[in-house]
Amino acid sequence: MKMLSLLVILACGLGTALPAEPLPPFGWNKVPVYAHVGKRSDDFTGQELRFLAGHFNFVAIEKGQAFEKRRQTENGVYEAARQLKKLNPRMTVLFYWNAFLDYPLYRASERLDPSWHLKTRSGEPLLVRNKVPSYDLSLPAVQQWWSDAAGEAMRQAPLDGIFADALPQVLTPGKERLFGREKHQALKQGLQEMLVLTRRKMGDGKIILANGTRAKDYVELLDWDSISGVMIEHFGHFQSDSKEDIAADMETIETAARKGKIVVVKGWPGFSFLDQEMMQKPHADLARLAAERITFPLACFLAAAGERSYFCYTWGYTEEDGTFEWYPEFEKPLGKPKGPATRNGHVYTREFAHAAVWVDLAGKEARIDWRGP
Repeated sequence: MKMLSLLVILACGLGTALPAEPLPPFGWNKVPVYAHVGKRSDDFTGQELRFLAGHFNFVAIEKGQAFEKRRQTENGVYEAARQLKKLNPRMTVLFYWNAFLDYPLYRASERLDPSWHLKTRSGEPLLVRNKVPSYDLSLPAVQQWWSDAAGEAMRQAPLDGIFADALPQVLTPGKERLFGREKHQALKQGLQEMLVLTRRKMGDGKIILANGTRAKDYVELLDWDSISGVMIEHFGHFQSDSKEDIAADMETIETAARKGKIVVVKGWPGFSFLDQEMMQKPHADLARLAAERITFPLACFLAAAGERSYFCYTWGYTEEDGTFEWYPEFEKPLGKPKGPATRNGHVYTREFAHAAVWVDLAGKEARIDWRGP
């Protein structure tokens, strides 16, 4: 443990340079976009692969990919990565790997000792949503196992890194109330040590995209040298839709750009896959609503976006939740920003070479005036 702690100090605390990593392809010619998708029933079809490879240069493949066919997430993700890279060699492809929750969908899970699950102070397993066990990240064995699995994934397929989910579930103050200060500190330190190990085992030029920050919470992740960037998953949705929360998320986007970090902004069309009533509607109706409602979240993103900022817009994470929809706004010329946004209270304006953006967070109104080159 002392040696691992030293690694954290060296790699996270003192700014020691880590191996250079290739950036996901980025440009201002159009809205920079990112896809986050999985298909549990089968491999992606040829049409789906061509859509992803033709529309995106940056994608994460979700847990459970092709699980019903291949029975192990690894096999599904590996096949998807191989096929996508054949079609678009420039594409950056990430492997979903939850940093806290033990989803039994992976071959790696077969090597997980049940004693490594996190226990409450009463000795009962901590079950998230009353069904998903979590890892005791304070255990060096867990840190080694998890980082080994990430490193192995990079060797087995043309992957460019991992999407590390659920970091806020470790960092939240609620865990201190549940476990006590000492145990909570050990969990947080274990998470840092695990990510340092992961960067080393994945090799040079690999990415760790972490989920993530929420309004003013967990922004310290942008200072972890082991992390390449963050997702803002609840942008304008999931109790993060107040003008104050959206403004805080926009500030995080700007902060990430200043620090040279990746930031993925997960926009929502005012509904999600968790809305049971909405999910009863025909897909075409959901796609139409998403198209009607894209302006506000996209304008908020553009008002804050910097280099290495990417926009993701769906109502969930499967092939049925909007990834394979496309929007005219993504085809319009954008061009480089002429400067940062101007802010007056909760009203933002910003000029790009081929677009002008206006956003009122209080009224949830926005305009994007597209100007052809």
